[in-house]
Amino acid sequence: MKEILKYVKSNKKEYLEELKEYLRIPSISTLESNKKDIEKCSKFVATKLKDAGMEKIEIFPTDGHPLVYAEWMKAPGKPTVLVYGHYDVQPVDPLELWSNDPFEPVIKGGKIYARGADDNKGQNFVHIKSVEAYLKTKGELPVNVKFLIEGEEEIGSANLEKFIKNNKKLLKCDTVLISDTSMYAPGIPTINYGLRGLTYMEIEVTGPNRDLHSGSFGGGIANPINELAKIISKLQDKNGKITIPEFYKDVKVLTKKERESYKQLNFSDSALMKEYGVKELQGEKGYSTLERFSGRPTLDCNGIVGGFTGEGAKTVLPSKASAKISMRLVPNQKPEVIAKLFTKYVKSLAPKSVKINVIAHHGGLPIVMSLDDKAIEAASRAVSKAFGKETVYTREGGSIPIVVEFSKQLKAPVVLMGLGLETDNIHSPNEHFPLKNFELGILSSIYFLDEFSK
Repeated sequence: MKEILKYVKSNKKEYLEELKEYLRIPSISTLESNKKDIEKCSKFVATKLKDAGMEKIEIFPTDGHPLVYAEWMKAPGKPTVLVYGHYDVQPVDPLELWSNDPFEPVIKGGKIYARGADDNKGQNFVHIKSVEAYLKTKGELPVNVKFLIEGEEEIGSANLEKFIKNNKKLLKCDTVLISDTSMYAPGIPTINYGLRGLTYMEIEVTGPNRDLHSGSFGGGIANPINELAKIISKLQDKNGKITIPEFYKDVKVLTKKERESYKQLNFSDSALMKEYGVKELQGEKGYSTLERFSGRPTLDCNGIVGGFTGEGAKTVLPSKASAKISMRLVPNQKPEVIAKLFTKYVKSLAPKSVKINVIAHHGGLPIVMSLDDKAIEAASRAVSKAFGKETVYTREGGSIPIVVEFSKQLKAPVVLMGLGLETDNIHSPNEHFPLKNFELGILSSIYFLDEFSK
């Protein structure tokens, strides 16, 4: 092990330069204009896997963006680890809020700033480098390893789901290792044992057949923005409860043990308010902030569009307004059921003076893993050894829909070894990743391969 760790230490600068090269590729999956960048990034990942010593590297085309696969299967009798990650990133707007070019990495204050630095290039790159450290020093790995790095995570992983179903034999493994979540706090090694699910919807409200003058027609013809705002305001009550009928019907309530474990994390509401510049926290009455963040379902308006939004003034009564709304789900809630309940309720709230269209975009199931699983125990020992502190266990508020598919289709436990921080600005301007987490992440991955082999 000393030889491997020495190799990592002596190659730190090279790893960082390679990460910068990875981050310079604007692999935005949702924009058609970045399709060539997506292809370039998939080839970059394949090259790095080959350079690390992986074998049978293949770029699989899909109906969307390509998947990168690689394997090293020369440890007979040992378990197989499937490492999953994604090379696609979120759009960068609003661009004016970035302090640097989103695709020209900048290092300051011990952090690397760029789109994808945390989510997910920085986090998946640690595993490529850990495998490289083993193969360049020992010539072999203590376990069998497979990689599957996709380019559509930020847009729902629709083609990955089909790929898993059609390639169960290729992807067969004893555990799936994913670093795409957050640590509980800086320097605190963390294993995430649960993820919320997701239902993502859009509401379109249409009034007159064209934009009208608000002075001539306001007060007589319904304003779609006004009506949309009224609908959104009725989706939650004053106690933070979601008002959709039967929304909570299947919710698995938090157990006494789970609620006690949340308390033991000693979460600070005041520190959170200071970090994000807010004077008060809100949410579902009767639950702590941490419980609201990851153990209870939520509803949020993610965007609203309508009328005149340019500089200056234009007194328009718009023809159309729309809003995008996400609902985070907890165990036993099903995204398709919630989508139907949402659609029915929203339509019931709309007056006859407007036409309403409700669109279900995508969703994913929630999942909670057993802390007694051997892979999770091995991961706990590994991150504790790398960070030098006792591992804590948390549930993640976000969603990684494909985690459920891995668990269901491959019948393998999933290890969520989060290396980012909630303050890393993923999906926002000035996304960054602590260099310490990058370095210790590589060590965590090295130790995990060793621990799991036992």
